[in-house]
Parts: sequence; structure tokens; C-alpha cells
Amino acid sequence: MAEPTAPVRGIELPTALQRARNSTPTSVRHALRTGARAYGTATASLRPTPDFLIIGAKKAGTSSLMNWLLKHPAVPRMVPAAQRVKSPHYFDINYWRGQRWYVSHFPSRFARHRKEKRLGALTVVGEASPYYMFHPAVPGRVVRDLPDVRVIVLLRDPVARAYSNYWDRRAFGTEDLPTFEQAIEAEPARLATVDDERLAGDPAYYSLHHDHHSYLARGRYAEHLRPWVEQIDPERLLILRAEDLYRDATRAFTSVQEFLRLPTTGSVDLDPYNSRRQPPIDPQTRAALLEYFRPHNADLYDLIERDLGWDHTTTK
Repeated sequence: MAEPTAPVRGIELPTALQRARNSTPTSVRHALRTGARAYGTATASLRPTPDFLIIGAKKAGTSSLMNWLLKHPAVPRMVPAAQRVKSPHYFDINYWRGQRWYVSHFPSRFARHRKEKRLGALTVVGEASPYYMFHPAVPGRVVRDLPDVRVIVLLRDPVARAYSNYWDRRAFGTEDLPTFEQAIEAEPARLATVDDERLAGDPAYYSLHHDHHSYLARGRYAEHLRPWVEQIDPERLLILRAEDLYRDATRAFTSVQEFLRLPTTGSVDLDPYNSRRQPPIDPQTRAALLEYFRPHNADLYDLIERDLGWDHTTTK
């Protein structure tokens, strides 16, 4: 049976653990993080790059899937495990830090070999950042730096995804507009402030609007997924519907284990992570967005040669 593991950052922690973390002085936590990262960077040559990436989409089950994988006995956590991160956001936000910094987050060959001897099976290491699929510079960086990596994509009905994304940003304090309708109305003006040339070419450039306020833009999946489909070998690219992940988690997780060449296990608790209650979407807004996304969905279906069935779904 898999050992119980703490959820990754961004997930609600048990009260006692949260109190313990809160009681640790900030300066001490910072010193521990800094020391761990310095050690990891110094030993970067001993640390292999990841075997898989979960690249998105945001609010499409990436946290759930990554947490399920981290419960698998053959999937070690990133380093240090106590930080409970699901991604160092290297290819999107921290690329300027360099690859030694990146691999400092992953276990060493020695640690993996020791675990493999104990398990009698190979280990698989990865990370999940839902910004990877949307950021225009990431596909080229990944293809160049991780030529053999396996890529997992989760796609959700874009109307439901956008609405969930808005309430998620409200909860995290990065969205101050009081209604979803106001946020999507403001989106074009917000994204017009993004320097697209710098975003694509300057690793140090960051846009808060592009990252946090792209509710509709993130759901135009075909334009963001196309570079991945064109540059990643089909046998290294797995595309799943988030709705299938929610409807039959066991079957979806089995397909992910097979894709990553992991021994299948039935002992993993497949409860969802990061789920929040939210008020129902306005029916008129939903109807308008269903029409907005219809041509974009058609482009996606042509790209992946599969109809994902979103054009008549009920958005919750």
C-alpha cells in the first residue's frame, strides 16, 4: 500500500500541520529553503531531468492528477519533499535561473536508485504547471531541454474552465473584479498590456495579466496546444478530458500509469484536490460563451482528431 503523502502547495493542509508551519518563523523557513536549493544546485550534475510534465490546462484537474501520482510508490517527490510543490515553474517563470537550478528540485540518481532497489521497479519523476501549455515560449524550451520527456495534457470544457478559473483567482486574491462577466469583459484590455515579443523571447519578463486574467484566452486550446502536437512525438503526448478524469478516476489514472510506464496500483486514494464551491453561472453568460468557444473547439477537434463533446454540455 502506498504511504500517505501530504498534498502539494496550493491545497488545504490539515489544521495541525498548518499550525506547525505557521509557528515556524519566516526567517527559518526561508533559510531552510535557501539551504536546500543551494545544496540541490551544487549537486545538480547528480540529478536527472524529469521524466514527465503535466502542462495544463489550469482548473482542469492538474492538481488532482499530480497528487495522485505523488501517492504512487514509484513517483518520488521533488526536493525538498517538505515544500510540497507540484512545479518550480521553470519553463514559464523561472527559466532565467538556468537548468542547474531546475534540476536541483529533483531527487538524485542515488536516491532514485535506492528507492528502485526497495521497490523492485523503476521510478518516474515529474512536475505539473498549468501555465506551461498557455505560455508561448514553453514548448520550444521543453523540446530543446527535455527531448525525451513525456507530456500530459488535461482539457476541460472551456466555459466551465473559465468560470472556475475566475473563482479560483478570486479566492487567491489576484482578481478584484466582483463578477465573472466584468472579468471577461476586461480581459481584452488587460491582455493588450502584455508585451508579446518579450513574453516569447525574454526569460525574465513576466505578465500578471497573462498569467492570472486570461480566462477566455486559455480556453482557446488549439492555438496553445498546436506547438506541442507538432513538436512532440505522438507516443510521448497524452491528451485527456478532465470530465473523464472526474467521471471515472480509476480508469483515467490507469491510462496515465500505463503512459508513464509505471506499475499499476489500485491502492491510491483518488479524491479530487482544489475543488471549490461556486455559485452557478448565469445562463445567458453560459450560452454566449458556448457560442464563443464553438469555433475554437472545432479547431481543437481537428487538431487532435477527436470530438471532446463540449458544444452541448451543461456548465456547472
